[in-house]
Amino acid sequence: MKNTPFTEKHLALGAKMAEFAGYNMPISYTGINDEHHAVRTNAGIFDVSHMGEFILKGENALDLIQRVTTNDASKLTDGKAQYSCLPNNEGGIVDDLLVYCVETNKVYMLVVNASNIEKDWNWISSHNTKGVEMHNISEKTALLAVQGPNATAMMQQLTDMDLVNLKYYTFVKGKFAGVDNVVISATGYTGAGGVEIYFDNEGDNAEKVWSEIFRVGTPLGLKPIGLAARDTLRLEKGFCLYGNDIDDTTSPLEAGLGWITKFTKDFTARPILEALKAGGLKKKLVGLEMVDKGIPRHGYTIQNAEGKEIGVITSGTQAPSLGKAIGMAYVATEHAAEGSDVFVMIRDKAVKAQVVKIPFA
Repeated sequence: MKNTPFTEKHLALGAKMAEFAGYNMPISYTGINDEHHAVRTNAGIFDVSHMGEFILKGENALDLIQRVTTNDASKLTDGKAQYSCLPNNEGGIVDDLLVYCVETNKVYMLVVNASNIEKDWNWISSHNTKGVEMHNISEKTALLAVQGPNATAMMQQLTDMDLVNLKYYTFVKGKFAGVDNVVISATGYTGAGGVEIYFDNEGDNAEKVWSEIFRVGTPLGLKPIGLAARDTLRLEKGFCLYGNDIDDTTSPLEAGLGWITKFTKDFTARPILEALKAGGLKKKLVGLEMVDKGIPRHGYTIQNAEGKEIGVITSGTQAPSLGKAIGMAYVATEHAAEGSDVFVMIRDKAVKAQVVKIPFA
């Protein structure tokens, strides 16, 4: 297993560790519910240094991004970011990612999922037919997410950059916690507000940034948060997790990502996705709330009232903010309407659930 620059910090704090995407990562510290509520009500810090970062440079950088992603990156200007995905040749999803515009038409940073770094690099490289300069900076980039309603105000103490007024999906670059060239973006995977902090992990940068964040944050209740609470937080907001809710076999349209699929430009598998949209979707990703007692888990099948299989759970949990069991699932389109009753098969028992709106909270 690989370590992040903060692995020793997690161990010192007593984190429960486990392998995730090839990295030794903290799963929890004080417990999922405690950590979840800390982020929803105040602030928490996540080590997400396992994520991948690519830099694309040159006069054809935008052209390459436009051809391999579904969203329209031409709308981006300096300091803006967007959520997007990489479609494969069959209309499935190679990965979902963030696109950061560092310099309009010239320099971009792509942030990809940890488990897909090599796969994404190879996929984008295979489409790089116009000499775009590409750099995989994943190994040398540290990434901390400080999330929660009070996160930005806490972090403002460590920089002259205006973080408090940073708009959603924008970013700034400058000095933070005594370290130069730090990118701070108003993005995240919790729906609770806050920032993501990217910096070069050379020298003692990681030690410096971590220590300074806790110096200002601890008196205000900042807590370290593991990946387990990150999962419950993202699920309450209906954010897709690659490998669970989206993968190489699911289309962005089926996954409810039509809003990042722009047919105003040419991109991989555009004709396939246009045909899928025109012909009507056979399945859709929906939110489920359990009516009867039981927790839906990834892979559980879903039936209709007659006992016919109509779908599968992709993510599920007991939602700490709601006190209810929730899940996301692909179901046949005729059962995807809000208010539809379906039955999740839990230990060979049909347990009633209802299709509800996403986000859940």
